[in-house]
Amino acid sequence: MIIEVRRAIASLIILMFFSPALLAENADTEQNETPIDVMGKVTNHDYFELPWGKINLPRILYAGGEWYFYSSTNSALESGEFIIEEEAGLVRYDGEPIAFDISITSHLIYVWFSLILTFIITYLAGRKYRRGIGRDTEPKGALLNMFEALFVFIRDQIAKEFIPENKYEKYVPYLYTIFLAITFMNLFGLLPWAAAATANLTVTATLAFITFLVTQISGTKDHWQHVFAFPGVPKWALIILTPVEILGLFTKPFALAIRLFANMLSGKIMIVCILGLIFVFTELFGAAIGVTSGVFWVLLTVALYFLKALVALIQAYVFTLLSGVFIGMAVEEHHLDHDETSVAHAQDVATQHH
Repeated sequence: MIIEVRRAIASLIILMFFSPALLAENADTEQNETPIDVMGKVTNHDYFELPWGKINLPRILYAGGEWYFYSSTNSALESGEFIIEEEAGLVRYDGEPIAFDISITSHLIYVWFSLILTFIITYLAGRKYRRGIGRDTEPKGALLNMFEALFVFIRDQIAKEFIPENKYEKYVPYLYTIFLAITFMNLFGLLPWAAAATANLTVTATLAFITFLVTQISGTKDHWQHVFAFPGVPKWALIILTPVEILGLFTKPFALAIRLFANMLSGKIMIVCILGLIFVFTELFGAAIGVTSGVFWVLLTVALYFLKALVALIQAYVFTLLSGVFIGMAVEEHHLDHDETSVAHAQDVATQHH
């Protein structure tokens, strides 16, 4: 268990430094305030919102062969080096577009928060295991019991279930890290002022890309043979089958990214839209109707919050489950000799019946 905890911490550190710099490309500057800004609650921002205000985040830009560092977007504009164009957004004063934008953004902050929380929980549990608690004795404390229950669940219900028995152990730390980090990212979206980082396609695509790398690097000879030269089929069929198999390598992580992104984005939009009906009814029918109907909309939102919390856990589980399935398919050893013998035996039986 101690070795697996150390591997989980290593996986977490890799994920932390793999944070998507491209998140900054989706950051926007604050424009006109409206009573209900649906997309403003789910899009990426160049500020970090708190219940009592906003904190402007640093801008790190590369344009025209030079790097620029500013404490905020306003600082970049006040410097005179950058201006905002209606269509292009933030550009250099001479019209030179920004080649690289690796600024800190709101979604990236929540990615870091989730990874840090995952690291803290894993580190504290690992420290107890090193002292013998949970290894030589029964687990003690709520934190260690929750950690062990989660870790054992990921190991037994996902890794051991879908990855060959002699290989599954080394993938448990990665699957555990992915599950817990995505869960935290999803749950942060339940805070009224916060945003779910997984409602950003860049985040989910990065997570799916990491799973893609782990899957392909772990792929056995049999895995690649089934991609480029599927055994047991006529040579002419490979002209059709091989491109389909290659395409399948990329459609799997694509499905991972889109599924998580769409579910978390739609949930946040649904809640914001339902609360926005209070303002819509107030504008259409007056304050009395708006306030009266608001009781129903608020109660419906509370119910949706419980549903969204459940969805947050389910989506983290589905992403981890499919990652385990894809890895298991790649590392599985196919016994071709046995398969060929079975095929030959089937042909002999068919010949005898004829």
